[in-house]
Amino acid sequence: MTASRFQINWVISQDDAGKLIKEFLKNEEISRTALTDIKFKGGSIQVNGEEVNVRYKLAAGDVLRVVFPDEIPSEGVSGEDIPLKVLFEDEYLLVVNKPAGMNTIPSREHPTGSLANALVGYYQRIGLQAAPHIVTRLDRDTSGILLIAKHRHVHHLFSMMQREGQVKRTYEALAGGVISQDFGTVREPIGRKQESIIEREVRDDGQYACTHFQVIERHRLFTYTELQLETGRTHQIRVHMSFLGHPLLGDDLYGGDVSLIDRQALHCKKIQFTHPFSGEEMILRATLPTDMREILEADPLL
Repeated sequence: MTASRFQINWVISQDDAGKLIKEFLKNEEISRTALTDIKFKGGSIQVNGEEVNVRYKLAAGDVLRVVFPDEIPSEGVSGEDIPLKVLFEDEYLLVVNKPAGMNTIPSREHPTGSLANALVGYYQRIGLQAAPHIVTRLDRDTSGILLIAKHRHVHHLFSMMQREGQVKRTYEALAGGVISQDFGTVREPIGRKQESIIEREVRDDGQYACTHFQVIERHRLFTYTELQLETGRTHQIRVHMSFLGHPLLGDDLYGGDVSLIDRQALHCKKIQFTHPFSGEEMILRATLPTDMREILEADPLL
């Protein structure tokens, strides 16, 4: 299978009649860098099937097509034949359910086996000339939903949506001990721990971070909790729950009990966003993985 080059089409409305293509595309968030690439790296701008330049004045009913040049796949990431659990896919994006134990991108300690390696391999098999544009990331040992853009421009649109809080993720966690509040919000700045390159902590000079939590069930040894983030700091949920005195089960970096599970008991269960091209409201879910579900079933409710 050979994927066609990424393109976007518009039918020009009366409201946009008389605009120069350059002005119209700026309003559609096509960046100046993208226009330069289109001009010099093999893309094209067409109106009613004829190639034009950005100074063309649009008329109502015109069909404007922007064809982007092929991307150069990431040279530093090798493609691997790793199965992907796909929750949704179209020509613009992918939503996958990542298992625990898989890096989102390669690291020095784990140069292979990452989601990025799996994506490069998948793109090679379907003939898609693109780098893996991972919009939302998860820690290696966190399971659940990840959003991937299939093109640089789609990634650009999602990045703007993220800055405006329009990509919403919901998590489930097993937090050690019994949380007495039914719900609450942690607003504590997070920064890197001075003596560590990995560990984070709540500290006055850190970046603003906000986590909302709600109790689902209270068990004898832990609290089954739902969480939503207003910010996306590294290890945010793990740091904030540890700060509350309820580190996640299995999270040895932040003081969690490791007797029941050998990874932090954290799962991204839902993502919600408006599709940047169709305008459809997207809500996708990933069920709780077996290791967390078995702990829930084994420990009695309070």
